[in-house]
Amino acid sequence: MNPTEVTFSPGQYLAPIVDWLNTNFHFVFLAISTFIEAILGGIEKALLAPPAYVLILIVMALAFWLINVRIALFSGAMLGFCLLAGLWTASMQTIALVSVAVLIAVVIAFPLGILAARVKKVEAAILPVLNIMQTVPPWVYLIPAVMLFSLGRVPAIVATIVYGIPPMLRLTTLAFKQLPKELLELGQALGASPRAVLLKIEIPTAAPTLLVGLNQCILLSLAMVVLAGLVGAGGLGAEVTRGLTRMEMGLGLRAGLAIVAVALLLDRLSRSLLQFRPR
Repeated sequence: MNPTEVTFSPGQYLAPIVDWLNTNFHFVFLAISTFIEAILGGIEKALLAPPAYVLILIVMALAFWLINVRIALFSGAMLGFCLLAGLWTASMQTIALVSVAVLIAVVIAFPLGILAARVKKVEAAILPVLNIMQTVPPWVYLIPAVMLFSLGRVPAIVATIVYGIPPMLRLTTLAFKQLPKELLELGQALGASPRAVLLKIEIPTAAPTLLVGLNQCILLSLAMVVLAGLVGAGGLGAEVTRGLTRMEMGLGLRAGLAIVAVALLLDRLSRSLLQFRPR
């Protein structure tokens, strides 16, 4: 037999598994879809309910109160660009999609990271999985997500969650492994409960590294925006895809710059998330 004729097709083994999952656990995927759609729909309605200029003023006021005037002006400029580019609705859809994906990714990755930092066997089991997840091209995650959840926003969010978990999980593990033992021993010596040590000593001390993980999670989630447009997720990714398929350079360029504006906005705001002090 000619070696070049020998082929291996994972699809012939994975397809029956996917069919079995869809047949026996359809109610689970339906519940997940309903849950994600409910959260996503609520955030989108909240963002699109007020007029654009009102929402911009609200964001600027909150940024000024929680951070400083420079970030407030920067936020207004980034949102103002999305409005002037004629992509306000798509931008808010993208922000909602990224917000939901990052929220769920953090909820999953944060406790797993703490557990991995404290239990070496868990870290040893998770590390190879993270290595594989971070080397797989992002569009590959869309394939099983679409097969299980069909087309639309839900598979895009699921793929984005999976893509965003590794950096947050890695950096959470690193942050808690690097905590000074003296601080932990001091908390225990003062009679603090494990919960108090976690909330008042460990998390505040690990905050800088945790924030880096959060930023990486946000930026990687935004990297999935364009790909998410390929499966009907809407938002700015759909506008980029439309510009490419129709060869409309103006639309594609405006949508691409709007993605950059949203990325810069979320990055700058998240950098101050763990350090804000109300005035």
